[in-house]
Amino acid sequence: MAYHPFLSHRAPDFAMSAMLGHQHSFFPALALPPNGAAALSLPGALGKPIMDQLVGVAETGLHFSSLGHQAAAAHLRPLKTLEPEEEVEDDPKVHLESKELWEQFHKRGTEMVITKSGRRMFPPFKVRCTGLDKKAKYILLMDIVAADDCRYKFHNSRWMVAGKADPEMPKRMYIHPDSPATGEQWMSKVVNFHKLKLTNNISDKHGFTILNSMHKYQPRFHVVRANDILKLPYSTFRTYVFPETDFIAVTAYQNDKITQLKIDHNPFAKGFRDTGNGRREKRTL
Repeated sequence: MAYHPFLSHRAPDFAMSAMLGHQHSFFPALALPPNGAAALSLPGALGKPIMDQLVGVAETGLHFSSLGHQAAAAHLRPLKTLEPEEEVEDDPKVHLESKELWEQFHKRGTEMVITKSGRRMFPPFKVRCTGLDKKAKYILLMDIVAADDCRYKFHNSRWMVAGKADPEMPKRMYIHPDSPATGEQWMSKVVNFHKLKLTNNISDKHGFTILNSMHKYQPRFHVVRANDILKLPYSTFRTYVFPETDFIAVTAYQNDKITQLKIDHNPFAKGFRDTGNGRREKRTL
C-alpha cells in the first residue's frame, strides 16, 4: 500500500452541514484538489477554490449531473437524513494489483493514449481492499490529477520537460458502479476501474476524464464510508496514491519500449501485433 508523500493516513473530516446557510438545489460538486488536502466551496458569494465536478463515467459509473432531481429532492429533506453514518471503527488498507506490471511500465515511463472518443487505461487500475468494516457501506472512487506543472516532450529516447503545463480542465471523479456496497462485499473481490476512459475532448459530455496530451498525471483512489451517493459532500475521503501508476498522456505512443510492453501484456493490442507478412499495423491500442 502506498500513500502520497504529503497525505496523512486519514483525510481530515469536512462536513458541509455546518456551512449550508447558502443552499443550492444541487449539492456543490466534490473533489480533492491536486495537493490532496480537503477543500470546500459553495455557490455564489461563498465560492472559494474549490471542489471540482463530481461525475462518473456514463457507461458504468454514476454521472452526478444525472442525479439532479434526486439532489433537489434531497435539498427538501430534513438535514439529519443526510448526515454521516454513526462512527465505525475501521482501518482501510489498499493493495495495488498487478504491481509488478505497473513497475515495468513506470521504469520506462508509462504512456496512456487519449482520444476524442475515450480510451481505457492499460494497465487497468485495480486494487484490493482490507480493513473495512464488514457491515458498513462504502463508496469507492478514483480521480486523475496533474502530477506537476510541466509539459513534456519525448526527445533522444527519453522524456524531458518542454515548458509550463497547459491549463487543466476541472477534474472529474469516477464512482465505482458497485457503490455503495458493504465492506464485506468490497473485500471479497478485486476492485477494478478498467472501464474508466481518458479523453482529450474538452467538450466531452460522457463523464470521461479530460487530460492534456504530453502532460504527466497521477491516479488517486478514494475510500468513503457512506451508504448514499448524496452523502459524499458530507463525508470523509481517505486517499491512496501509488506513485508507480503515474503516466504521461499521449495521442500516439512515443517510446517503442512502452509499445512493446503493451503488445506483450495487453490482449487487446492487436493493432500492433506482427501481421502475417511481417509488418506491424500502426493502429492505436
